[in-house]
Amino acid sequence: MTLLEPDAPEGLQGPPVPVLETERLILRAPRFEDAATIAALVNDRRIAENTLRIPHPYTLADAQAFLTAANASGGEIVFLITAWEGTVLGCCGIGKLDGEYPEIGYWLGVPFWGRGYATEAARALIDHAFGELGYDVLVSGARVSNPASRRVLQKCGFEWTGVGLYRIRALASSAPVDRFRLDRGLWASLKSWGKVHRGA
Repeated sequence: MTLLEPDAPEGLQGPPVPVLETERLILRAPRFEDAATIAALVNDRRIAENTLRIPHPYTLADAQAFLTAANASGGEIVFLITAWEGTVLGCCGIGKLDGEYPEIGYWLGVPFWGRGYATEAARALIDHAFGELGYDVLVSGARVSNPASRRVLQKCGFEWTGVGLYRIRALASSAPVDRFRLDRGLWASLKSWGKVHRGA
C-alpha cells in the first residue's frame, strides 16, 4: 500500500483524508460529485441487507446525506474505493462506533463482487489503521448469511470471537452477525510471513 498526500474533498467538511494506493485500487475521500454513482451502486437490497446502516431503497438524497456526514467527525474515516482509472467500486471505512475498539467496514457494488477488491481494500485499511493511525486492535463483523464477507476478514487474519444480534436498517429488524478481531502483532506476523498478501 502507498500512502499519498491527503485528499481535501471539495465542498465537504472535516479534516483531509489520505489517499491509499494498492496494486489495483485507489482509496480516496468521497466527493459530492460521487453522489449519483454511489446511489446507483448501493441501491441494491443485497448490499443493504449485509450492512448495519444502509437503507433500502437508497436514493440520491441518501447519498448526499452520507457525503455531508462522511469524514465530518473525528470518529470515522470514510474512503471511496475506486479502480486506478477512476471507476467507483464501493466504499470502506474505519471508525469507533459503539464498541471499545475501532471497526472496519466495507461494501462493493454487485458488478464488482468476486474479484478480490474487498480483500485488497480491507488490507489497505488495516495497514493504515495499524500504521498511520496507531491502533492496536481492530474489530469487524459479517452477517452469518454472508460467507464472502467472512472470507475477506479471515484472509486478512481476523479471528472469530462470537456471534451477536445487530439491527440491520434495511431489514428493520435484528440479524445474527459474526464478530471478528485482529491485533497489530498478528497482522505484523502475517505480513512478515507473506500470508496476507498471498491470500492465505
